[in-house]
Amino acid sequence: MDLMIEKLLGFVLVLTRLSAFFLILPVFGWVIIPVRIKIAMTFLMSIFFSTIIPLAIDSTQVNFIEAILLISNEAIYGFALGLIARCLFSAVKIGGEMMEDQIGFRMSEVLDPLTGESSQSLSTFIEMIFILLFLAANGHHLFISIINQSYQSFPVGTMPTIEMLAHGVVESGSVMLIAGLKLAAPILAAFLLLMVVLAILARIVPEMNILFISLPVRVGLGLFMVAIFVPFVSSFVSEFAELMNKMIPV
Repeated sequence: MDLMIEKLLGFVLVLTRLSAFFLILPVFGWVIIPVRIKIAMTFLMSIFFSTIIPLAIDSTQVNFIEAILLISNEAIYGFALGLIARCLFSAVKIGGEMMEDQIGFRMSEVLDPLTGESSQSLSTFIEMIFILLFLAANGHHLFISIINQSYQSFPVGTMPTIEMLAHGVVESGSVMLIAGLKLAAPILAAFLLLMVVLAILARIVPEMNILFISLPVRVGLGLFMVAIFVPFVSSFVSEFAELMNKMIPV
């Protein structure tokens, strides 16, 4: 009977951490993936990890209140892991939105089929390319590896301190903004140079309608720079894996 209680408690704790992790995780947490697939995948992985990872506590000494607290801790840890991964994954979209602000595509909204939310066309296009490259490089195995590392560092029933989790989440948010700015930096520099050229033309030829001329020039320059930029998105895939290993509190 004690063995059954131990296995059941261990399975529930593993299921809680994995469910919280996959709920907010990119790729696995998209609304386009059927709920049945998500539930089946979570249950299968929970069964696998619960059979190979022992409990770090004595389940016979755990009362109802302590069990609720253990489940809450696992949920918090899983949410923190998923939030860090999502922040780092969003760096590409942040960079695409910065590019759109310069080109003038900010008002062109489309429906993102992955998240079900309204998004801009250019950032969605760049994000799609990154996702394809990420999956082609077996990036989804990285998420499973992170879960495995979390159980190696903090077995079932244990979790890092709140300070460690908060530091990882805050640092991942900062890295997301910095990485997005780095991805958009070439286009930002090109548009800064364009503004200087247009300002000089406005002084040299005052009768020229700079606003009317600048609109097609901005779009043309933006699309040209994006065409040059897209092949370099693949370099962020390896950088993403390195950032994940650094940011994840394991």
